[in-house]
Formats: sequence, structure tokens, C-alpha cells
Amino acid sequence: MNLMGLITFVVGMAMLAAPVRWSFTVMILCTVFGAAAAFSVPGLGGASVLVPSLFLLFFFIRLFLAYGEGPIFAALAPPGPGFCLLVLTVFGLTTAVFFPRLFQGMTSTMTVERTIGGHNFISLVPLQFSSNNITQSVYALGGLVCFAATAAFIRKGGTPTNLINGMLVVSSVNLGFALADIITYFSHTEFLLGFVRTANYALLTNAEKGGLKRISGTFPEASAFADFTLVLFAMIASLWLSGIRSRATGIIASLLLVALILSTSATALVGLGLVLPVLCLQSFLASRHEPGAGRPVMIVAILAAMPLVILFVLIAMPDLANGLHDFLNEMLFSKADSQSGRERFMWNAMAYQTFVDTSGFGAGLGSARASSFGLVLLSNLGVLGATIFALFVVLILKADTRPWRLPDRQAAAVARAAKAGIITVLVSAATSGTVYDLGLMFYILAGSVAALTARSRVRATNAPAARMQPIAVGGRLQ
Repeated sequence: MNLMGLITFVVGMAMLAAPVRWSFTVMILCTVFGAAAAFSVPGLGGASVLVPSLFLLFFFIRLFLAYGEGPIFAALAPPGPGFCLLVLTVFGLTTAVFFPRLFQGMTSTMTVERTIGGHNFISLVPLQFSSNNITQSVYALGGLVCFAATAAFIRKGGTPTNLINGMLVVSSVNLGFALADIITYFSHTEFLLGFVRTANYALLTNAEKGGLKRISGTFPEASAFADFTLVLFAMIASLWLSGIRSRATGIIASLLLVALILSTSATALVGLGLVLPVLCLQSFLASRHEPGAGRPVMIVAILAAMPLVILFVLIAMPDLANGLHDFLNEMLFSKADSQSGRERFMWNAMAYQTFVDTSGFGAGLGSARASSFGLVLLSNLGVLGATIFALFVVLILKADTRPWRLPDRQAAAVARAAKAGIITVLVSAATSGTVYDLGLMFYILAGSVAALTARSRVRATNAPAARMQPIAVGGRLQ
């Protein structure tokens, strides 16, 4: 067990005797350690069990001790989104066991080859059952547990404030490690962050692009850092737009935006280009249902001022404009012609071929990699699995978050922010997702939305009955 694994175990044991809300905050915080292995499993080629996965076990046990199994089963009951996720997970585990054997030798897939004590590498091999089927199955089961536990916590004892606090804490820690990454790189003391970079991954933490340090923080590479930070930015910015703790959320959202831009990740730039319009649209829609929310005037002012600012920069600082053009050309416009771009295009081509060779059934969970989450779903779980996942996402995103359907204004704002985070995860995964696992943050946000909107459904169901209750006036029932 690594140092981070030992720390996680000690903290997890302490959380068993602490209030449940503390363990929920720690669960959210653990998601920032994307390259910290708690321990490795030699029997699976040295596959790393990350810190978030280990602490999830303690979070689930603490929740079970506090509330029992009832709220957990309720989170997975039909017809809610939890039931779709349950069906998807059971289907995925079934495919992981049987499909690689059923279609063995019929196609080839891009998959990770693990070597004990060495680096992992991705290669094209004939389809067969491998350790990847086991590890992705464990991650899928962990996602289901995380969703159910989060939903159970929010419904039984949690509040929107708990999720806000957790997001502010994890965002602050993420920014702190990003700053530490820059400082240790230029001071040649990278070893100081070695304790959070212990996973058996290919670590690309000492790279530069465009003259800037590629920020990786606690993640194995800059793109992984950008994916995680983009989700935090979407949620914190959404809270700021809703007027929730404006000072704290405004400052942290601004710092997250700066970190994304300085990360020199194409994922960050493309993601921002897609997420910012979503936030603006969400803000305008919120202002329609809730006067005073959404900051529409400020958004319109910023959007109107942007062309003027860009024009001023082009006229006053031509050298800066030329440097920016060269930077963007290196980061985005020449990306498809790079070795990495050609390699990922080949992954997608092979994933689609796997989907075709298996007649649309997929090769089984964990059998194939791609560079787009849509192709990951099709090549692993086929049409049926992709359809179930799409239904799960639709049920989450279409959940009613209008203020009068939720307990209070803050609950509505948090539900909208969680939706923004979920959309951001899906946007990032659509452009660069390589495996089925979307990370525990995705399931924390999905479980939160499901729980908050489940409260609204109960409230809406009970409202007509409440109006039918007789009332006493002057001692007589009316």
C-alpha cells in the first residue's frame, strides 16, 4: 500500500465515527487525486486502485451504518434514472464476462497491455478476455455504488449546502496543486509531488507547450487535469450565475478559468468553447423562471464587449496577436496532423470496426478503447448499452429544476449547477474519452440531481392532496 493509500485508509476509518456529511465532503475531495494509487493489484498486471475508489468503500459503509439499506435501494428503484444505471451496470458486467469469449478472434481491439513494475502501453490485439474487462467492471460497479450512496445521502440527511461546500473545497485543493505543479517544475523540485503521482500510468507531468508549463496537478497529464477542472469550473460558475455565495464562487470560478487557459490543453480550450454557451443559455432560462437570478444583463454586457476587446488587442498589440495565433495553431489547428491526432483517429477507426465485426453487440465492457466516448460505448456495449446509457442521461438532464418544484432557491441552483457539470463531463468525454469509466465526480453529480429532483417529484405529487385537505374556519370544517 502506498503512502496515499495509507492516508486514505486512516481517514476512512476516522470517517466511520464522524458525521455522514464529513465523509461526503471527503468523498468529493478524493476525486481530485486522479494519479494517486492507493495500492496496486499484481494479479491484474499491476493495475492501480486509486484513492477515490478506496475511500468510496468507507463512504458507502458510513452511509449504510447511518441510514441502512433502504435509501440505497430506493435510489435504484424504477422508474428513476438509478434503475437505468443499475440495468446498464448489470448488462455491462454480463458483457465483460461473456462477449470477449463469444466474439474471441472475430475482431481486433485497441487495449492496454499491463506489465508488472513497468509502464502500460496500448496495442492492437485480437479480442480476448483480459484484465481490462475486470478493471472496467470494477469501475462500473463503483460508479453505481457512488450514484446510489450520493442520492441516498442527499435524500436522507444531506442538503444542497453539503454539495456546495464539497465543490468549493475540491476546487481550492485542485488550484493549490496546480500552483504547486508550476512552482515545483520551475524550481526543479517535481519530486515533492511524487506522493500524488503513484498510479501505474504513463505520466506526462513535465511537458511544455507554447513556452508554458502544461499543468497536470494531481493528474497524469494536462488533458486529464483540464477535464476535471472544466467540470469544477462549469459547476462553480453556474452557482455564481445563480447568485449562490457570489463572492466565493466568483473568485474560485475566475481562478479555475485562468488555470484552464494556462493548462495549454486543447481539451480545455475546446471544452470552454462548448461549455460557456451552455452556461449562458442556462442562466437566461433560469432568469425567466426566477426573476433576479442568472445575471443576464452581465452576460449580455460581457458578450457585447468581447469583440471590442479583441479588436483593441489586434490593433494595439500586433506582436501579442501573432504570438497568440502561433500558440493556437500549435494547440488546436495542427492537432489533427500531429502524431497524437493520427493515433487517436486510428483508435476510433478500430473501435468502429469492432462495433461492425460484432454485429452491433459490442466486444464487452473493457475490451476496446477509442478516443470518443460514443465509440467507446458502441465498441464495448453495442447499440443496446449505448441506448440504456442515453436513457440514463436523458432522465437526469430532463429532471425538473424549476424553483417552485424544489424546496428552495438554493436547491434549484445546485441542481442546475450539477447538470452543468454533467454536461461538461459528457462534452469532454465525447471529444477525448477513452474508456467507459467517466470518473466518480460524474456519478456524484448525477446522484445529487436525482435526489434533489426526486424531492421535487414527491412535493409535486403531494401538493394536490394538500390542497384537498379540509381547513377549519371558526371551528367548522370548510
